[in-house]
Amino acid sequence: MTPCHTEALDNLLADGCTLTHITGYVQPKGEWLSQMRAGQFLCHGIEEKRVTVEIEGDTARVSGRFITDATVYGTRANWRLQMTMDYAREDDTWSVVRSAATTW
Repeated sequence: MTPCHTEALDNLLADGCTLTHITGYVQPKGEWLSQMRAGQFLCHGIEEKRVTVEIEGDTARVSGRFITDATVYGTRANWRLQMTMDYAREDDTWSVVRSAATTW
Protein backbone atom coordinates (compact mmCIF):
# COMPACT_ATOMS: atom_id res chain seq x y z
CA MET A 1 0.00 0.00 0.00
CA THR A 2 1.49 3.32 -1.00
CA PRO A 3 1.47 6.48 1.12
CA CYS A 4 -1.32 7.95 -1.04
CA HIS A 5 -3.48 4.95 -0.14
CA THR A 6 -2.72 5.39 3.54
CA GLU A 7 -3.86 9.01 3.28
CA ALA A 8 -7.21 7.82 1.93
CA LEU A 9 -7.38 5.18 4.67
CA ASP A 10 -6.56 7.82 7.28
CA ASN A 11 -9.64 9.75 6.15
CA LEU A 12 -11.87 6.66 6.49
CA LEU A 13 -10.72 5.85 10.03
CA ALA A 14 -12.01 7.78 13.05
CA ASP A 15 -9.30 9.60 15.02
CA GLY A 16 -9.57 7.16 17.95
CA CYS A 17 -9.79 4.06 15.75
CA THR A 18 -7.91 0.94 16.86
CA LEU A 19 -6.90 -2.22 15.03
CA THR A 20 -6.74 -5.46 17.00
CA HIS A 21 -4.24 -7.78 15.33
CA ILE A 22 -4.40 -11.58 15.22
CA THR A 23 -1.86 -11.52 18.07
CA GLY A 24 -4.33 -9.62 20.27
CA TYR A 25 -2.30 -6.41 20.16
CA VAL A 26 -4.58 -3.36 20.06
CA GLN A 27 -2.84 -0.80 17.87
CA PRO A 28 -3.78 2.89 17.64
CA LYS A 29 -4.58 4.28 14.20
CA GLY A 30 -1.53 6.57 14.02
CA GLU A 31 0.93 3.81 14.88
CA TRP A 32 -0.64 1.43 12.35
CA LEU A 33 -0.62 3.98 9.53
CA SER A 34 2.98 4.91 10.36
CA GLN A 35 4.05 1.28 10.05
CA MET A 36 2.18 0.97 6.77
CA ARG A 37 3.89 4.09 5.42
CA ALA A 38 7.25 2.59 6.45
CA GLY A 39 6.49 -0.56 4.43
CA GLN A 40 6.08 -2.90 7.41
CA PHE A 41 2.57 -3.87 6.22
CA LEU A 42 2.01 -4.19 2.48
CA CYS A 43 -1.25 -5.44 1.02
CA HIS A 44 -0.90 -7.01 -2.44
CA GLY A 45 -4.47 -8.27 -2.85
CA ILE A 46 -7.59 -9.45 -1.08
CA GLU A 47 -9.97 -12.25 -2.04
CA GLU A 48 -13.39 -11.85 -0.44
CA LYS A 49 -14.97 -15.09 0.79
CA ARG A 50 -17.97 -13.82 2.78
CA VAL A 51 -19.20 -10.42 3.98
CA THR A 52 -22.13 -9.42 6.18
CA VAL A 53 -23.34 -5.94 7.11
CA GLU A 54 -25.51 -5.06 10.11
CA ILE A 55 -26.81 -1.50 10.54
CA GLU A 56 -28.57 -0.17 13.62
CA GLY A 57 -29.18 3.56 13.70
CA ASP A 58 -25.87 5.38 13.55
CA THR A 59 -23.71 2.28 14.02
CA ALA A 60 -22.83 -0.55 11.67
CA ARG A 61 -20.73 -3.70 11.74
CA VAL A 62 -19.10 -5.23 8.67
CA SER A 63 -17.77 -8.77 9.13
CA GLY A 64 -16.15 -11.00 6.62
CA ARG A 65 -13.67 -13.67 5.74
CA PHE A 66 -10.87 -12.85 3.36
CA ILE A 67 -7.69 -14.32 2.02
CA THR A 68 -5.23 -11.44 2.14
CA ASP A 69 -1.98 -11.53 0.18
CA ALA A 70 0.22 -9.35 2.37
CA THR A 71 3.78 -8.77 3.44
CA VAL A 72 4.05 -8.31 7.21
CA TYR A 73 7.46 -7.37 8.59
CA GLY A 74 9.15 -8.73 5.46
CA THR A 75 7.27 -12.05 5.23
CA ARG A 76 4.80 -12.43 2.37
CA ALA A 77 1.95 -14.89 2.84
CA ASN A 78 -1.72 -15.51 2.15
CA TRP A 79 -3.45 -14.72 5.44
CA ARG A 80 -6.89 -16.24 6.13
CA LEU A 81 -8.46 -13.39 8.08
CA GLN A 82 -11.83 -12.94 9.76
CA MET A 83 -12.26 -9.16 9.89
CA THR A 84 -14.79 -7.19 11.89
CA MET A 85 -15.08 -3.43 11.46
CA ASP A 86 -17.34 -1.24 13.59
CA TYR A 87 -18.54 2.02 12.05
CA ALA A 88 -20.18 5.13 13.46
CA ARG A 89 -22.10 7.72 11.45
CA GLU A 90 -21.77 11.42 12.10
CA ASP A 91 -24.06 13.48 9.90
CA ASP A 92 -23.75 11.72 6.51
CA THR A 93 -20.24 10.33 7.05
CA TRP A 94 -19.42 6.78 8.18
CA SER A 95 -16.05 6.19 9.87
CA VAL A 96 -14.37 3.04 11.15
CA VAL A 97 -14.03 3.22 14.94
CA ARG A 98 -12.64 -0.27 15.54
CA SER A 99 -11.24 -3.08 13.43
CA ALA A 100 -10.30 -6.56 14.62
CA ALA A 101 -8.69 -9.48 12.82
CA THR A 102 -8.53 -13.14 13.72
CA THR A 103 -7.62 -16.18 11.65
CA TRP A 104 -10.06 -18.81 10.35
